[in-house]
Amino acid sequence: MRRFFAIILLVMLSSSIAFAGNNYAKLQNEGSVRITPVVTAVHKAAPAVVSISTDRIVERSVNPFANLLPRNPIFDDFFQRDRGRRKVKEQTLGSGVIIDSNKAIVLTNAHVIEGAAQINVTLLDGRIFTATMLGSDPDFDLAVLKLDDATDLPELPMAQSDDIMPGETVIAIGNPLGFSHTVTTGVVSALNRSIKTDNATITDLIQIDAAINPGNSGGPLINLAGELVGVNTAMLRQAANIGFSIPIDKARRAVTELLETGHIVPVWLGISGQNLDENTAAWLQLQSTKGLLVTAVFNDAPAQQAGLVSGDTIIAVNDNLVTDHRHYIQLLKNMTKGEKVAVTFVRNGEKFTASLYAEPYSEAMAANQLVDRWGFTTRLGDTYLVVDSVRKGSPAAKLGLQTGDLLVNISGKKMTDMNTLYQAFFTHRLDSSLILLVGRGGKGYRVRMDI
Repeated sequence: MRRFFAIILLVMLSSSIAFAGNNYAKLQNEGSVRITPVVTAVHKAAPAVVSISTDRIVERSVNPFANLLPRNPIFDDFFQRDRGRRKVKEQTLGSGVIIDSNKAIVLTNAHVIEGAAQINVTLLDGRIFTATMLGSDPDFDLAVLKLDDATDLPELPMAQSDDIMPGETVIAIGNPLGFSHTVTTGVVSALNRSIKTDNATITDLIQIDAAINPGNSGGPLINLAGELVGVNTAMLRQAANIGFSIPIDKARRAVTELLETGHIVPVWLGISGQNLDENTAAWLQLQSTKGLLVTAVFNDAPAQQAGLVSGDTIIAVNDNLVTDHRHYIQLLKNMTKGEKVAVTFVRNGEKFTASLYAEPYSEAMAANQLVDRWGFTTRLGDTYLVVDSVRKGSPAAKLGLQTGDLLVNISGKKMTDMNTLYQAFFTHRLDSSLILLVGRGGKGYRVRMDI
C-alpha cells in the first residue's frame, strides 16, 4: 500500500516537473509543428491553475465492524442510533484558478471548499499556501479564496463567454483524482444548458465533452487563446463526455458580489404567485398546468415596471421553461442584482415577452413579507430562533404558534440565526404549506403550516 501511494505521489510530482521543465521555448523558436494552438494555450494557462486540498471535520457513526464487513446501511443506522457518532477529519481534492495575482485571489467551486477547516493551495511551481475563504455561494457553486502571504503569482486572464461558439475547441486543466495539472481537450457541445440537482436548478451552463473527473471541479475551462471562459463544475455520472462549466461572464458577476460582501444577494422580480391546477389552466387558455400564475405584483418592482399584472402566467424565464413556483425560485437563485431578465408570460391566451432587471431582495423585504405572509416574528435564542410575536389571524396563529416557542427548523433547514430564516423565506415564500419543527416545553413537534 505504501508503494502504491509513493507511485501516486511520484506521478503527481512528475506532472509538475513536466510542465515546468518542458522544451516549449526551444521548439517554438524552431517553429516546430508540435507547438499547436492547444499546447500554446496550456503553456500560457497552466501556471495559474492550482490544486486545492481541504481538511474538514465530519461526523460518522461509530461502527467497530466498519473495516471488517461490507458496508450495510442497517448496521450504520444501528450504530448511529445506539453507539452515537464521532468527529473525524476528512480530506478532499479540487482545483482552482488564480484570477487576480496582485490580490492573490483564487476562483473555485463552492462544493470544493464546503465545510473546510483548512484550505491548502498548491501551485505548478511547487509552492504551497494556506488560503482564506472570502466568500462562497452554493447556488452558484462558486467561491473565492485569498492566498495567505503570497507574492509573485501568475494569473489567468478572463475572456468574454457570451461569444463562445458550439464546436469551438476548449481545454480543461485540473486535479482529477489527485493527478495535478491534468489536461483534457474537447469542444463546446452546447450552450445555455440547465441541470437539476436534488435542491437546485443551475442554469446557463456550457456543455462540453472534455473529460471532467472528481478533482477537476473548480478548474478552468480555457479557449485556444489561453483565456478563461468557464469554471468546470460537474460531469453526468450516467453518461460519458458530458460535462458542464459555469460561463465566466456569470462567474464574474458572482465574484464581484462575493468580494464585496462575502455572499450573493438573492434577487426578485416583484411578484407573488402560485401553481396552476387543470381548471385554472383551462380557464386561462393554457395548454398545460406548468408555469407560475401571478397573484400579486408589488408597487415599483421590476415586474410592475415591465407591465406584468395579476392573472398573467409566467411560462419561461430566460428561455428556461417554468414548471412550478419552486422551479421559478430556483431560477431566480441563478441571477445577480441588475441582471437583465427575459420573462415570457401568457395573458388572455396570447404570449408576450418582457425585459426587466432583477433587483436585490433585501433582508428588510424578507422580514416585512414574512410577517405579512407567515405571520410571526422571531428573535435570537441560545441555540435556535425564538418566536417573538404572532399576528392575529395569520397562518402562524391558525397553526397555534405561540410567543416563546422555539423555531428549530423550516422544511428541514435549521434556524440558527436571522439570516437562515430569511433564506428559508426566500426559498419557500411562494409555498402553500410548510413543515415546521417547533420546540415547546422541552418537546419537539413537527407540524404543517398552511398558508
